[in-house]
Amino acid sequence: MQVSADQRLCVAAGVCVATAPEVFDQRDSDGKVVVLDGRPAPYLHNAARDAAEYCPAFAITVTTEGADR
Repeated sequence: MQVSADQRLCVAAGVCVATAPEVFDQRDSDGKVVVLDGRPAPYLHNAARDAAEYCPAFAITVTTEGADR
């Protein structure tokens, strides 16, 4: 699994951090998303997918490359 975020789309709602704090954080300066772990461990995959689904700005992208690792 690969996780990325587009800071240009981010509206700093913080849903990603609330949903997957091991994968996402927010910048102190403006609250925009920061990806802490672009290749999260399998036990974090569901949380990362949920964060992408619940993001109000659709700023998070989750892709899989073959089998999840």
